[in-house]
Amino acid sequence: QVQLVESGGGLVQAGGSLRLSCAASGSDFSINVWDWYRQAPGKQRELVATITSGSSTNYADSVKGRFTISRDNAKNTVYLLMNSLKPEDTAVYYCHAIVSRWSTRASYSYWGQGTQVTVSS
Repeated sequence: QVQLVESGGGLVQAGGSLRLSCAASGSDFSINVWDWYRQAPGKQRELVATITSGSSTNYADSVKGRFTISRDNAKNTVYLLMNSLKPEDTAVYYCHAIVSRWSTRASYSYWGQGTQVTVSS
């Protein structure tokens, strides 16, 4: 079993910054793709950013130029640096990973528990 544990959410004023972290723990795995999603009240969960095993990145148009996703493979951790935060960035942020299990040679999808980000105007 692989577990994802997030940290770094909180309350920040508009224009401020936060850095989210998500660490994977367990055994017998490697992480292919990391994503960050977010879900605001009354809205569907949306993809915010993706980073592949080759460190290629992709961003939602709404966060391009403000958010940066990165990964530390040695620590099995992904980060989301969020700059120039806006009230509309307020949401619960979830990390997600596509994980390869060496023993089964299969891929699995795992989610973090979510962390609240609130941006005040």
